[in-house]
Amino acid sequence: MSIASSTRHSNWRKSLRAQACLLCMAAVGLLRSSAQAAASAAPAVLDRVIAAVNNQPILASDLKEEMRLAVLDPANAGSDVLSPPRALQQLIARALIQQQIRQEDAQAVEPSQAEVAARLAEIRRELPACVRQDCSSEAGWKAFLADRRLSPQRVESYLRYRLEILRFIEQRFRQGIQIPQQAIATYYRETLLTRYAAGDPVPSLDQVAPRIQEILLQQQVNLLFGDWLKNLREQGDVEVLDPALEPPASQGADGEGSQ
Repeated sequence: MSIASSTRHSNWRKSLRAQACLLCMAAVGLLRSSAQAAASAAPAVLDRVIAAVNNQPILASDLKEEMRLAVLDPANAGSDVLSPPRALQQLIARALIQQQIRQEDAQAVEPSQAEVAARLAEIRRELPACVRQDCSSEAGWKAFLADRRLSPQRVESYLRYRLEILRFIEQRFRQGIQIPQQAIATYYRETLLTRYAAGDPVPSLDQVAPRIQEILLQQQVNLLFGDWLKNLREQGDVEVLDPALEPPASQGADGEGSQ
């Protein structure tokens, strides 16, 4: 084979290799484009409505957030364990109460920024989960929020809501309740004294009467609030769209209580 022929043959093989490389690159590009098109065509995972309260939707994301916020509820003793059905009942109760507040005088029960800040400081200082993570320090507080995927703004709005509910309950149910002295004496004799062992120093009725009165007053408020919330739910249009989130029959749908 002549040198010219050898050269032409070598150039021809190089040309074939170049064309093969171009074909491979085109094929890879085509595969990438197809994958991107398939990814863009795949349906995105959207939030979904799990319940409706007088046409106000409650979303699955609301439920997840409520479960994360449970750690801030003193009634949970700092535990962040809250079942989805229970969390939904709290969200339903919240929607009903907030709708009622808006119908009345929302500004009358709105807490000040100072009250919210004081409540936040108390949470950071005393909540068991916060104490374990040293939430009194900024680093500890940031770590606490990060671990539970909560933002400072969301925590503040949650505490503001709880203070708003407390004031609403105070104004609507506490005023006008009278605790008779006989009821205080009965509680002292039949409940308080039974908690002391023989030989323990026992406070006099006069010493503990104010505290007993407060306990009995709060019991009456809780009863009135519970009945009111039950009636509010029965009269409203509440629909749970996910059967798995219906509360057990024994639990009922009492919602959040008096906070």
